[in-house]
Amino acid sequence: MAYKITSDCNNCGACEPECPNSAISSGPDIFEIKADACTECVGFHGKPQCAAVCPVDACVTDSAHVETEEALIAKLKVLHPNKNLSGPIPSHFKK
Repeated sequence: MAYKITSDCNNCGACEPECPNSAISSGPDIFEIKADACTECVGFHGKPQCAAVCPVDACVTDSAHVETEEALIAKLKVLHPNKNLSGPIPSHFKK
């Protein structure tokens, strides 16, 4: 599932540069995540980086956008068509 940023966001901006898909941007009051561009960092990291760096735990899973690892990899291929995915794909689904 995609991630979202809750109203607990203190607008620090730590999450924005960590997103490999540029899915995070500054909203009117807090940062926002575009669900259609969020791959939960699958293909780049073993855990979502926005949640990892958020000092107030405002980056959380968005139950309105539940996706499988396969769906996130398909989205990754669209967002990054030139990314080499021939080896193991980093993912929080793999424990």
